[in-house]
Amino acid sequence: MSRYARMFDRLKERGEAAFGGFLMLGDPDPNTSAMLIDALVEGGADMVEVGIPFSDPVADGPVIEAAAKRALEAGVRVGDCFDLIRGFREKHPEVPVGILTYANLVVARGGFMRDAAEAGADSLLIADVPALEAEPFVREMEQSGIEPVLIAAANTPDATLRSISDLSSAYTYCVSRAGITGVHAGGDFDRGLIGKLCASSAPPPVFGFGISTPEHVRAAIRAGAAGVICGSAIVRLTELRQPIDKVREFVSEMKAATTDQLQTVI
Repeated sequence: MSRYARMFDRLKERGEAAFGGFLMLGDPDPNTSAMLIDALVEGGADMVEVGIPFSDPVADGPVIEAAAKRALEAGVRVGDCFDLIRGFREKHPEVPVGILTYANLVVARGGFMRDAAEAGADSLLIADVPALEAEPFVREMEQSGIEPVLIAAANTPDATLRSISDLSSAYTYCVSRAGITGVHAGGDFDRGLIGKLCASSAPPPVFGFGISTPEHVRAAIRAGAAGVICGSAIVRLTELRQPIDKVREFVSEMKAATTDQLQTVI
């Protein structure tokens, strides 16, 4: 059983949904980045999603794009990111770690999936690869022991949702609104999307994009989500004084909201 499967089973027994925190690897520098990722777990995050800095992150808004730029300016490259994941895995052997990145980086580095798996990553979401083109990447992930994650949205055609359900493994990344990542007003946590995914036996649905308040967390769970991922609201804290304390406190507040109104996903 994978780390994700164990996590979702454990949370279901406790009557909780999953809270995932996102950070950009290497931002603002490798040493601080390692402490910030630890702070996610210390604050109560059930799973961690990390970005690999890329010069053209088309799915990301200004907050995460700026984080990628800071990491690149600090000299952080893909190999450094795998080192950070390896260090995290040694300290947190049971916490699922997923990578969110872009096809250019995956294709340019031969053996990307193998290296990610050896570093201790559990899943990979390639943000700019649509379901129609995902199968070759998915098969390579599976061969390397990495669980594929694909994106689903409320306006995704039913046939594509079925394909996403077949190809995904760790969880299904459900976007709460159209557009890019950010801390804008909360999106539409579509119960109909959750129902379609469940009918297709998709992996657990997890909402992302725009999750920035405890009420967003509660709304996503009321819609039937098995969890949420918060990114930009956390990354924005890394620019403040004492960012490690701020990240830990914010994650603790967001995680607390996952215990309020858990809905059983059928």
